[in-house]
Amino acid sequence: MKVSMTVNGKSVTRDVSPRTLLVHFLREDLDLTGTKIGCDTSQCGACTVHLDGKALKSCTMLAVQADGAAITTIEGLANGGLHPMQESFWENHGLQCGYCTPGMIMSSTALVQNNPNMSESDIRHSLEGNICRCTGYHNIVKAVKQVAESMGGGD
Repeated sequence: MKVSMTVNGKSVTRDVSPRTLLVHFLREDLDLTGTKIGCDTSQCGACTVHLDGKALKSCTMLAVQADGAAITTIEGLANGGLHPMQESFWENHGLQCGYCTPGMIMSSTALVQNNPNMSESDIRHSLEGNICRCTGYHNIVKAVKQVAESMGGGD
């Protein structure tokens, strides 16, 4: 099947198998390997991308379902430099091995864009769908909170 979408601001048209998952399309067909494959069951969040501005776990969506959509991956988040969320994760040591980091950053970016006025508890609850096995979440929450506060939000 032929799919056409915008990925990181560029128009893309490809032939894909109807059963190709969006995460595999991004990684294998477009060589956008920043989107990780963790569990293939939408439990870990490592594959999170933005679809039409909303965070989505790409391991449970078919590429054909994204036909006509605008997709942003971790590679497309920054425009000429680090995105404020990427910068904040770096400044606050919100990453270690880096495997969950792209999905965590994509989820966090959508989170603060939708609601910068969140408490630490709200942030923790909202990120429950993203699993990190290294950091213990404290620095991740600090990073998200810093960006939310810079947008005029916070407690």
